[in-house]
Amino acid sequence: MDNQDLRKAGLKVTLPRVKILQQLEKSEERHLSAEDIYKSLMESGEDVGLATVYRVLTQFEQAGMVLRHNFEGGSAVFELADEDHHDHMVCMETGQVIEFMDDVIEKRQHAIAEEHGYEIVDHSLVLYVKPKK
Repeated sequence: MDNQDLRKAGLKVTLPRVKILQQLEKSEERHLSAEDIYKSLMESGEDVGLATVYRVLTQFEQAGMVLRHNFEGGSAVFELADEDHHDHMVCMETGQVIEFMDDVIEKRQHAIAEEHGYEIVDHSLVLYVKPKK
């Protein structure tokens, strides 16, 4: 994503928006909290307040640029909305978020909806897991 994507989303190109977008794009972690982004900005010497980070992330979410996830037991995390559909596993011990895609699960979900006379418009599947001992 770049400045053009901000404009297409109806957002003015500002330094905080550009810096936050860059943090989301360059991070090795796909799921970042507002606090993660804020800390990363501070470490790189950027002067962007935490309230600004929250406000910009909300604007990005409303513009369809990021997805917000509220996984159980943790704060909201954000990921860029530029990926194909995927589901999530969240480790209950570490909070690690693992993305996965399974065609069998996807087909079964559509079949269940159809059996009940519906079609899926959107869905979210989150598996809460712990390591096997």
